[in-house]
Amino acid sequence: MPKKTGRLIALVVALVVLGAALILGSRALVQTECELCVTFRGVTTCRRGSGSDQREAIQAAQKAACAVMAGGMNESIACGNTPPANVQCTGN
Repeated sequence: MPKKTGRLIALVVALVVLGAALILGSRALVQTECELCVTFRGVTTCRRGSGSDQREAIQAAQKAACAVMAGGMNESIACGNTPPANVQCTGN
């Protein structure tokens, strides 16, 4: 029985270490957050996005905003090509 307990403890410790590494690693990738508003076909939606740099964070925010307003691939592309307004970024 002590052998099984030792394996269980080792497994729990390994999972905690792995989880901590994943959380810290993913946080290191997110260095910039941006909030922006997109007006598409008369509707304005504001969303936040994050990424490793400003370009990536803006793309993520615009994609999130367009997901709410666009219906279908053509509208998603058109919305994604619409210049955003009120872009505010924090971080690098």
